[in-house]
Amino acid sequence: MRKDNQSSVSEFVLLGLPIRKEEQVVYYALLLILYLSTVLGNLLIILLIRLDSRLHTPMYFFLSHLALNDISFSSVTAPKMLMNMLTHSQSISYAGCISQEFFFLLFGGGESLLLTSMAYDRYVAICHPLHYNIIMSQNLCFLLIIVSWVLSSASALVHTLLLAQLSFYGDNTLRHFYCELAALLKLSSSDTTINDLVILIVGSMVMTLPFMCILVSYGHIGATILRAPSIKGICKALSTCGSHLSVVTLYYGAIIGLYFFPSSNNTNDKDVIVAAVYTLVTPMLNPFIYSLRNQDMKSALGNLLSRGKFSV
Repeated sequence: MRKDNQSSVSEFVLLGLPIRKEEQVVYYALLLILYLSTVLGNLLIILLIRLDSRLHTPMYFFLSHLALNDISFSSVTAPKMLMNMLTHSQSISYAGCISQEFFFLLFGGGESLLLTSMAYDRYVAICHPLHYNIIMSQNLCFLLIIVSWVLSSASALVHTLLLAQLSFYGDNTLRHFYCELAALLKLSSSDTTINDLVILIVGSMVMTLPFMCILVSYGHIGATILRAPSIKGICKALSTCGSHLSVVTLYYGAIIGLYFFPSSNNTNDKDVIVAAVYTLVTPMLNPFIYSLRNQDMKSALGNLLSRGKFSV
C-alpha cells in the first residue's frame, strides 16, 4: 500500500442502503434476521452433512463448501453495514475498504466456481450414471474445490493489488453499503484503464466462463432427458438438479441485473438494492432451497431432531 494513498484518503464514507432515517430501525431488524438466518441455516447444512453418513457423497461435499462460502460471503458486508446502521456511523478505513473488497471478490468468485463444480457433478449423475462413482472420485472432488479456491483467490488478489495502486483525492463518498469495486474506481483520481481491462478479462474467466459451463452442462442434461423422455426420468432430473438450478438462477439472475442492466441515473439506488439481494438474500435462501426441495436433507434433519429428543 502506497504512502500517498494513505495520506490522501484515510477513510471512505458508505452511504448505505437507500432508506429513510425513520425506517432504519425496521430495516436493521430485517437485515439482522436475514444475516442470522444465513449463518444459522448454512451452519445447519454443514452440520447435517457432517453427521449423516448418507450425505457423504460428492453432491453434498460441494454443498457443504457452498454453505461455508455463503456464510463467509455474507459476513464480508453484513456485519459492517449493520454496525454502521446501529452506530449511525458511515465511515470505513482505507485499509478496511481494500480488505473488504478482496474478501468480497474472493467469496463472490468462489460461489461461481463452486456452482460450476456442482453443475458438472449433476451432469455426470444424469448423463453418465453408470460411471458416476468412477468419474466423481474423491480425488476429483478435492481437485475441483482446490481449483475453485485458487482461481478465486488469484482473481481477488489481482484486483486488490491493482486497486491499492490507485490514488484517491477529494471525494471519498461511496453510494453503496460496501466498498464496491466499480464505485471505488469512479472515485479514483488515477487512470483506471488497466483496472477496467482486468475486470473485463478476469471477470470473464471467473464469472462468464463458469456460467457458460453451467449452461452447457444443463444443455447436455436436457438432451439426455429428451433422448428417452419419461415421467420417471423427468422427475429424477428435477429431484437431482432442481435445487442447484434454483440457486444458479437466483445467483446469476442478480448478477445479470446488476452488471448487464445497470442503473441509468446517478443515484444508482436500483444497483444498491440488487447488490443487497445478491450478497444478503441469495445466501440466506440457499439453505431453504436445498432443505425444502431435497428429501435427503429432510431425512437427515429428522434424524438429527430425533436424536436430540432421545438424548433429552
